[in-house]
Amino acid sequence: MATNLTERSAVNRSKEKAHFLAGFHRYKSLLARKWWIPALCVLTGVVGVWSLSWYGPPSFVSVGRMIVSTKLASQEASAYTEEMNNFLGTQANLMQSDAVVRPALARVAKLYPETAPQTRGSQAPVRLRVTIMPKTSIFVLTGTGHDPQFTEKFVRYCMREFIDVKGKLREHSSDTALLSLGEEVRSLEETNALLDQAQMDFETTNSMALFEEQGNRIGNYLAALNQRLAALTSEFDLLQSLSLDQSLEHWQEMGTALPIVDDLTGRYGSSGQAGSSSVSELATDYLRAKQQMLLLKADQKEMGRYMKPQHPRMIAMDEEIAQHQNLLEIYRQQGVEQLESRTNSLALQIKNLDREIRQWNIKALEISKKLAEYHRLKAKSQRYETIYDHMFMTLESLDRNKENTPESVAVMEDASPADERRPSMSRLMGGGGFVGLILGIGLLMLMDRMDDRMASATELQEVFDEEILAQIPRERSVNKREIQLLSSDDTRHSYVESYRNLRSSLLYMTEAEKRPKTLLLTSSVPNDGKSVTASNLAITVASSGSRVLLVDADLRKGVLHHRFDLESGPGLCEVLSKKLNWKDAVLATHYPGLCLMRRGAASHQSSEMFLSPTMEKLIQEARAAYDFVIFDTAPVMAADDVTSLAPQVDGVVFVIRAEHTSARVAQAALQLLYQRQVEVLGLVFNAVRPRSGDYYYYYKYKDYYKSYPDSGDGKGRKRDHQEAKA
Repeated sequence: MATNLTERSAVNRSKEKAHFLAGFHRYKSLLARKWWIPALCVLTGVVGVWSLSWYGPPSFVSVGRMIVSTKLASQEASAYTEEMNNFLGTQANLMQSDAVVRPALARVAKLYPETAPQTRGSQAPVRLRVTIMPKTSIFVLTGTGHDPQFTEKFVRYCMREFIDVKGKLREHSSDTALLSLGEEVRSLEETNALLDQAQMDFETTNSMALFEEQGNRIGNYLAALNQRLAALTSEFDLLQSLSLDQSLEHWQEMGTALPIVDDLTGRYGSSGQAGSSSVSELATDYLRAKQQMLLLKADQKEMGRYMKPQHPRMIAMDEEIAQHQNLLEIYRQQGVEQLESRTNSLALQIKNLDREIRQWNIKALEISKKLAEYHRLKAKSQRYETIYDHMFMTLESLDRNKENTPESVAVMEDASPADERRPSMSRLMGGGGFVGLILGIGLLMLMDRMDDRMASATELQEVFDEEILAQIPRERSVNKREIQLLSSDDTRHSYVESYRNLRSSLLYMTEAEKRPKTLLLTSSVPNDGKSVTASNLAITVASSGSRVLLVDADLRKGVLHHRFDLESGPGLCEVLSKKLNWKDAVLATHYPGLCLMRRGAASHQSSEMFLSPTMEKLIQEARAAYDFVIFDTAPVMAADDVTSLAPQVDGVVFVIRAEHTSARVAQAALQLLYQRQVEVLGLVFNAVRPRSGDYYYYYKYKDYYKSYPDSGDGKGRKRDHQEAKA
């Protein structure tokens, strides 16, 4: 899969490169043919700008400067701040906005009517441009107009009007801020009064000191209860898990009953002296009796080694052991009762403690809610009080600084006297030429978008699905004559090789028994080069040793006999009209193996003749007599001859001329052929520029066909060897 992806990526890159080269050469060819369009646009732009500048009225320029005079965004110095991120750009735009320019124009025209020039339409008599000096906070105001006095006064009043507009904006923002802050302060005063009253009402109905003291006492009491509950639960779980003997041993080790809490101070005591003594004595007696019995059994076992069971001492020993066994059973029964009583007592104590803890938890929760509500009211009141103090201080600061805040931008240099200036002619003419060049290139691109003629094989493949059999390079005629046909010693090597390529494409495109023997060459419109292509194809096929018959089937304007330097005479027209045997109409050419059937007399009923049985018989007999029969016919869109003759041959070769044939017309012609069930073998791309994107490499190695004669000194062979290595 990785190999497939690599191959696919390489194919895509190859297609993209071919598409780019085809487009590049297409535009280069278009520029070579239509170079006068951008040249004319450039000349028009240069002359137009020069005329406007030379014959236009002179311009006068007045310059004034303003500077940022105060430190912005300083809360200690002023309560008024301005946005610093875009401060300079904002001020520059405001200086040349209508809010400043229009009032300045009106004031100058009103105060100095004698200097006010006549305005034309909506165009202002003076243009104002504001720039910022690099790495400074200085604004440069440049006014350009046709009257020097009016221009100077306009720049001066623009600076003043800017300061007035800034003052109005600040005053408006101050009034708005004061009004908004005043409303906020009054609202906060009312809110603080309501919160203070709510806090006082809560303190009146609730003793917060008593709540806090009760909360502390209840917390300590609950801690003691939980500690006592934990001790009882631990003892209860231990008794549940121990056996009787383990419990008695545990009681003996403790000496008394398990410790429990007997008051609310957290100190430990016992469950009572009487109960403790009885449990401890029972455990001691039980363990002592158990020990004595074990000793007696050991003695009995020792005596049994040398005494018989019927011995009086052995019998007495058995009786004593039985007595201790009974006593041990009594102690055991008492221990079970004591253990059960103790377990039940612990369960009741744990249950009572759980109930008591839940009751005290409810009381503690109620007190906590009261305390939390009180603290919430107190914190909210303090928070609003802080906000009120801050807003009140801000309000006082705004009111105090309303009239004392200095302007952030002040006049640095007043407007200078207006000087006459003419723009740089080289710069203006360069700009006009650049605009004209852009316009010319745009016109060329528009013309290219509207032109559907193909200039390269890549463009041809994008439009047509048919196979491209060959690309024929463009050849220029000498002295405006027709292009010469191929010859045996032809030096047009790439031209010859392209027809050999066409021959190979037709001969090896299918299996030998299915190769087309009767071919028809046509095009969509005249002047696509089909006749030259048919003639050279016939010459190339005949040069391979095949017998070829070339038929001039263009009964309207066929001139193949002129191309082969033959006299006009009877031909295909007379054969189809049954006035002549077709073999008598065939003439040998000076190319070995190639014969020509001339057009004969011109006829405008060729479509009917091609549909006659005589034409069918002619094709069959010529097919048997020759290896290949090639028909040169009229264009598809010019006459119906091709659509009548094409279904009777093995295949059709469609000729398209580069930069001449319209894609829409060619597709319409092919559609007509397909409607007649014609077998279109492929396309021949004729008259391709040698340096186009797809034909460039074929043209690049044209020197391969050059040969150097062997002079006998071995230099010729040496040059051949060097070229072979290259």
